[in-house]
Amino acid sequence: MSFSPLRQVFEPVLRRVFHLYWLFSRGLTFGVRALVIDDRGRVFLIKHSYVSGWHLPGGGVEPGETMRQALARELMEEGNIELLEQPPLYSLYYHPSVSNRDHVALFVVRDFRQTAPPQPNHEIVAHGFFAPDDMPGDTSKATRARLAEVMLGTPVSERW
Repeated sequence: MSFSPLRQVFEPVLRRVFHLYWLFSRGLTFGVRALVIDDRGRVFLIKHSYVSGWHLPGGGVEPGETMRQALARELMEEGNIELLEQPPLYSLYYHPSVSNRDHVALFVVRDFRQTAPPQPNHEIVAHGFFAPDDMPGDTSKATRARLAEVMLGTPVSERW
């Protein structure tokens, strides 16, 4: 006896129920991003394998981790960037495209060293330092907005 017809009926329903449970059962989520500025005024950007465009480095804050610990971990994982000083928090943003409970903290990093150029991997396929007036054409809208806020003094948005 084959369960294929039953699976075709119930699997989409179970997936939807699980997704709804996941959305409503979790508390707030936090992420961190860094605007890393080198001594020449260039900004470090990364390109992921799973989303288009160039972005600021960063990621999710894990359970038991502070935001600055998450930032240090993400910068090392994504850019071989070691913080030499605790960077200041620039702003906190609501990030509704992930969930209606997600927030992102932006830190401005100026005191760091890059221990070695990062090697592309399954998550980060490209990276580089770019002059603010010479960003790659497919730099994300949010990244461009954060650059304008920090470097040009445009008003800070509440949304990522």
